[in-house]
Amino acid sequence: MNPPKPIETKRFLILKGIAMGAANKVPGVSGGIVAFVLGFYEQFIESLQKFDRLGISLLFTGQFSRFFRHINGRFLGLIFTGIIISYFSVSKVLDFFIVRYELYVWSLFFGMIIGSVIYIYNDFKAWKWQSIVWAVVGVLAGMSLSFVSPQAQNDNLWFVFLCGMLSITGMALPGFSGSFILMLMGNYVLLLVDSVNALFETLLHVFSGDFNIFSDPYILNMLKILTVFTLGSIFGLIVLSHLLNFVLKNYKNTTLAVIMGFITGSLGVVWPWKTKVFKRNGVGELILDSNGNNRIENYQRYLPDPNTETIIAILLIILGAAIVLGLQWYGKHQKKTA
Repeated sequence: MNPPKPIETKRFLILKGIAMGAANKVPGVSGGIVAFVLGFYEQFIESLQKFDRLGISLLFTGQFSRFFRHINGRFLGLIFTGIIISYFSVSKVLDFFIVRYELYVWSLFFGMIIGSVIYIYNDFKAWKWQSIVWAVVGVLAGMSLSFVSPQAQNDNLWFVFLCGMLSITGMALPGFSGSFILMLMGNYVLLLVDSVNALFETLLHVFSGDFNIFSDPYILNMLKILTVFTLGSIFGLIVLSHLLNFVLKNYKNTTLAVIMGFITGSLGVVWPWKTKVFKRNGVGELILDSNGNNRIENYQRYLPDPNTETIIAILLIILGAAIVLGLQWYGKHQKKTA
C-alpha cells in the first residue's frame, strides 16, 4: 500500500483539529475524547511534553528549526489550525442557538454532561472504599455549586488567564469538559462566544480594508480578553500535560473518582429548566454588570410541564448522552480492530 500523500495527511490533521476544537466548545464534551477516538491523543500529549528544558533551551537560543522538530511542530501546527478554524465556526452557531433556543441548547449540553459521567464510570475499574469516599467528596463539592449565587461574568485579566489554564483541561483529560468549567466560573459566553465573535468581526473588517473597527472600545477589550485567555490556555496546556502525566501515574483512581463525583454533583447547575432571578438593590432597581446587562443573582429551577417543548428537550438530553457514549464506543471499537 502506498503511503498517504503529504497533502492528504495535512488535510486529515486539520479536520481532526476541527473536530477537537468543536468538542472543546461544547460543555460536557471533552476534546480529549475526540483526540482519543480519532487516534492522535497519545501523539498530542507526547508532543506537548516536548516543551521541556531542551525545547525551551532550543527556543531561547534561536535554534528554531531544531525546536520545531523537537516539539513535532508540523503535527501541532496543523492540529491547532483546525482548532482555530472550528472556534470561529462553532462560536457563531452557538451564539445563534443560545439566543433563540436556549432550553434546547442546555438540554443537549445536559445530556452530554451525563454522557461524560457514564464515560468515566465505564472506564473506572477500581471501586474501593477510598475511591467511593473521594467520589462522594466530588459529589458534595459539585452539589454545593447549585446552592450558591452563580458567578458573574468577570473580565479581570488575571481571572481570564486562570480560566484559560483551567478550561484547557478537556484537551488533556478525556471525559472532562473544560467548557463546563467555564460555565461554572461564569465566563463561558464571554470567552467562548463573545470574544471569539469579536475576533471574527475584526478579521472580516480588516480583510475588507476597514480598519476603523480598532477604534471600537468594545472590540479592543474583547480582543485583549481573548489574547489573555489564549495565553492562559497555552500555558495551562503545556504545564498540564506534565502535571497530568504525574497525577494519572500516581493518583489515577483518586483523580477520576473526584472528577466523576464533581461532574455528577454539578448537574444541577446546568439543569435546563430554570428561570433567571436578577439582582436588585435596596430600592428594587436592577443591578447591571460591567457590560450593562442585568446581573443574575440566582436561578429558580423547576420541573417541566408535559408539553411538546419538554418532549423535544428530553429527546435532546438523550441525544447528547448518546453522542458522548457513541464516541466512547467507536474509540474502543477502533482500538480493538487496530
